Amino acid sequence: MSTAVETAPVSFTEGAVKELYKLKDQQEISDDYGLRVGVEGGGCSGMSYVLGFDQKKDGDQEYIIDGIKVFMNKAHGLYLVGMQINYQDGLNARGFTFENPNAASTCGCGTSFSV
Repeated sequence: MSTAVETAPVSFTEGAVKELYKLKDQQEISDDYGLRVGVEGGGCSGMSYVLGFDQKKDGDQEYIIDGIKVFMNKAHGLYLVGMQINYQDGLNARGFTFENPNAASTCGCGTSFSV
């Protein structure tokens, strides 16, 4: 069984960390689950972000980011390295946002991108 790798390809803002802990408590997520961060084909710009609690799968790397267990498929690191995940809770927008330096373009809603 592999252990957590120290250098994580993504980071969270303070607001995102606070919201993730809140969601984990509200949904009573067990400790064998972690936050899956990744990409999948689809969306209006070609690729969409994946963000949700999940169990570890074959091919995943495990990171501990701000005390949060994070799972990411090794192949997704290429698209996500350097990305910052934020949480906005304002009048105009509410939800997680992704600041990805690898994205050549993003859609208007900010949940899909192209490289």
